[in-house]
Amino acid sequence: MIRFIAIIILFFAVLALSPLLIDEKGYILISMGETIIELTILSAMIMFFLFTIVVFILYKALRGSLNISFKAWNKLAFASRRRGIANFNKGLTAYMLEDYQGAEQLFAKSAEPAKRQQSAYLLAAVSSAKQQLDTNTNHYLALLEQETAKLTVSDLASVIIKVKLLMNQGSTDAYEKARLLIDENHKQIGHDARLLALEIDLCLIEKRFESVVDYLSLARKEKTITDETLLAWEEKAYYGVFHHIVIKKDQASLLNYWNSLARKVKQREAALFSYSQVLAEQNIIEPLIKLITPILKKHPDVRFLKHLRKLPIKQSEPLIALAQKHLHDNSQSPQWLSCLGHLAIMNEQWSMAEKAFGSLIKLNGQQYDKQDLQAFAKALTEEGQHQAANEVWVKIQAYS
Repeated sequence: MIRFIAIIILFFAVLALSPLLIDEKGYILISMGETIIELTILSAMIMFFLFTIVVFILYKALRGSLNISFKAWNKLAFASRRRGIANFNKGLTAYMLEDYQGAEQLFAKSAEPAKRQQSAYLLAAVSSAKQQLDTNTNHYLALLEQETAKLTVSDLASVIIKVKLLMNQGSTDAYEKARLLIDENHKQIGHDARLLALEIDLCLIEKRFESVVDYLSLARKEKTITDETLLAWEEKAYYGVFHHIVIKKDQASLLNYWNSLARKVKQREAALFSYSQVLAEQNIIEPLIKLITPILKKHPDVRFLKHLRKLPIKQSEPLIALAQKHLHDNSQSPQWLSCLGHLAIMNEQWSMAEKAFGSLIKLNGQQYDKQDLQAFAKALTEEGQHQAANEVWVKIQAYS
């Protein structure tokens, strides 16, 4: 606008000065072939300025119309995408409000228009999984796979979510697809704790227990994996390995495998408990007694004694003798009274079990648990003391 005003001022200044040039008009002669144009300097200047003003006005008019038309085109061209983004955002809101059906529909609807195919299909799959609609979940995962195939680098977070969704379905086909996905990204297992955890869980489902044992060394280095999770994995893995060896091979193979393990592995609670559990279940008594005796001679913790009472040991006389020896030093020990009672139950020495549990219950404070009461009731029943057994069963039902 400032330039336009400056041009007008200059134009009128020329008009004001033009009378001074009347006496000395001056001429401009332009010859093009047979055409000759003759102008005075004044008329040429006036025409030039008029031409400049017209060009400026046309430029402003065209620029304004172009801006208007571009905005209109932009509004029409991207209307679909804006609706897609709006639906995607509505889908996020529905998901947060746990409206998974609405979220699934909105994410599926917004995928193409919003140009967010990966995120939308992934969230649609998660939403359908929340509704336990495996068919829909697999459909969205297939669409997601098509989008992922277009990328040169795979998104590990998407892979992890897809594996979780497949494993949650619980079908053989889903487990096979999950296995393929993990194997395709196998190099990332040692670098990502989430993928490592999924690999261990899947190996446990596939009963590849030895592979889990190998992965446990990596899992122990990951700070994001809790001790409770590690213990659960260890119990399942070691029990699976020991049980598989003794069933598929023989007792000698099991004993050789145990002896081949490193000392620090043998000292791990999960490995020790799992090994003793398999020995007891398979009635491999001599190695079992040999394993437990050194531990009982010392002062084992309460967790070990509670685990011991769960073992189906059919010939527990040597262990009973050790428990009695500890009670000789401290006849009021609740841990050893409980241990003796359960060992006596395993050996069907009902009278000994009844006396041990009776002494345990008489101790000050509630130093027994529900398993002690159940074993006590069984001992009383086997001895024919049905009324006393019923009284204990009443106490069991009221036990909190």
